[in-house]
Amino acid sequence: MAGQESLPLRRLKEFQPLNRLTDDQLVLLASRAERRTHGPGQRVLERGVRDGLDFFLIAGKVELESLDGRKSIIEAETEKAHNPIARLQPRMYDVTAVKPSEFLVVEQEILNQLLRSAPVEQVEMDSGEGAGGMESEEHHLLMEFLSELRSNQVKLPSVPDVAWKVRRAVDREESTADQVALAVSADPAMAAKLVRACNSPLYRGFSDVRNVREAVVRLGMRTTRQLVTVFSMREVFKTRQASLQKEMEKLWRHSREVAALCWVLADHATRLNPEEALLAGLLHDIGVVPILVQAEHHVNLFADEANLSHAIRELRADVGTAVLENWSFPPAFVEAVRHAEDWGYECREASPQLVDVVIVAQLHSMIGSSQNAELPPFDQVPAYRRLGELELNASRSLQLLTEARARVDEVQQLLAIR
Repeated sequence: MAGQESLPLRRLKEFQPLNRLTDDQLVLLASRAERRTHGPGQRVLERGVRDGLDFFLIAGKVELESLDGRKSIIEAETEKAHNPIARLQPRMYDVTAVKPSEFLVVEQEILNQLLRSAPVEQVEMDSGEGAGGMESEEHHLLMEFLSELRSNQVKLPSVPDVAWKVRRAVDREESTADQVALAVSADPAMAAKLVRACNSPLYRGFSDVRNVREAVVRLGMRTTRQLVTVFSMREVFKTRQASLQKEMEKLWRHSREVAALCWVLADHATRLNPEEALLAGLLHDIGVVPILVQAEHHVNLFADEANLSHAIRELRADVGTAVLENWSFPPAFVEAVRHAEDWGYECREASPQLVDVVIVAQLHSMIGSSQNAELPPFDQVPAYRRLGELELNASRSLQLLTEARARVDEVQQLLAIR
């Protein structure tokens, strides 16, 4: 960093997980880091590369492009720039500077070492809880997860094979309904679910469909792909460990309710595809799945509901983002997972996005629950106001969902198909 002014500590603390380090650790990190600049149009990172580095965007704007050609923009000093750029390795995106950009580049191993040695008090201070054995156990899980997640050591759940095959078939421009039906039929259980879904009240036509090909034709390629992914997600929320399955079932019920609300909100108040909203709602807490699995190895933490809940709050967004990036999901889904419980988040896109629908669905799902007292007034939530720019507003919101209760129940029944 010779010849360049060091970043002030307050600036470093804007980045995650640098905000978990002490001032002394941040000074040490800064002395071991490198500052790099890139001009407009210059390639910063290449997809497929494994370089062991983290890039924090200090200034400028970059474009991320995924394997399927989808693009997203990250600008310095915005919410999206708080985390390392395209951090998973091998890299999942090509990253190009849109305008002059500057990065703080850190070796992941150095950062991991500092995170492992970060004092317990740093996390406890953030959580507002006192010192003690439970907090130490929680801190251990947090640090272990952050370290292992960044070095790709956390075992993330995988998308069931049938969902990958159908996605690849649908994404090929030359694919036919017969070819997509063949991909679905490779999994007889999935084929049966798709036919039952097509004959459900949500999608039923003048007559019942009799086979997978007829279902694909009626639903269309895009809806078929989304529904197959939706049905395959049920397997992700399962575990062989009896002590965890109760938590997994609770998580699935909540995810299913939010998904149903997302479908109805998208259908009534946006121009978004309802099946995409359904899937986004189903996935909004996907980051909790590997956390629950990992928590089994921390007996004290898992036994204490308050500590486990705090660990989930701290990690769910980072882990969920990592899962969806690992699955090569589009940025709109990743954004929805990262900010599902960030009531103050305001998307930069002009029109409502999946993240808006998920946030508002979450708010509705929590009404009347033990978390109700913690919820902000609806009209103070940016996502709620953004939906209100179309057909949803404060006076209509609960009335709309009450009137749509039958449709919510239909979506719930769809998700319960076995």
